[in-house]
Amino acid sequence: MLKWLTSAIIVAIVATGCSTAARNETSPSPQNNGRMQARQNVPRALDYNNSEGVAAHLEQLAKRIEGVTDAHCVVLGNTAIVGIDVDAKMERSRVGTIKYSVAEAFRKDPYGINAVVTADIDLAQRLNEIGDDIRLGRPAAGFAEEMADIMGRIVPQVPRDVKPQEIETQEAPRINNR
Repeated sequence: MLKWLTSAIIVAIVATGCSTAARNETSPSPQNNGRMQARQNVPRALDYNNSEGVAAHLEQLAKRIEGVTDAHCVVLGNTAIVGIDVDAKMERSRVGTIKYSVAEAFRKDPYGINAVVTADIDLAQRLNEIGDDIRLGRPAAGFAEEMADIMGRIVPQVPRDVKPQEIETQEAPRINNR
């Protein structure tokens, strides 16, 4: 019984000593201190009113990065997708470094804060084709065609779903080997 009572007293002392009751001597909050001000380090994303101008701006920004030979951008709402072209013989780690450098440059730009950067050759080419369709005045049709092409490439072909072609052949007579 004495052990239980001693344990209960120790738990009660520890629990009251660890309480998080507000005290007047705590550090001042920013609301009480008029001298403290918070600054925003990341630029806010802007509304993309002129998507063609934003696309051209981001393409030029990406082309300024060393190692980028060309860039293609498509703006969808407040998000830009930028495909960069690099030397085909470049090592994968170097391509990743260039892609990171482009993303870093976009982070500092108010229009690039919501951009997605890819160095995939196929996606960059498809973005270029979508951009051409948008400039020709057929954004929905061009986008739909390219999305169909992309889906056709990523949807797997499962062998059990493949139906063999039925070939008309004459049945050869069976020979019994007895």
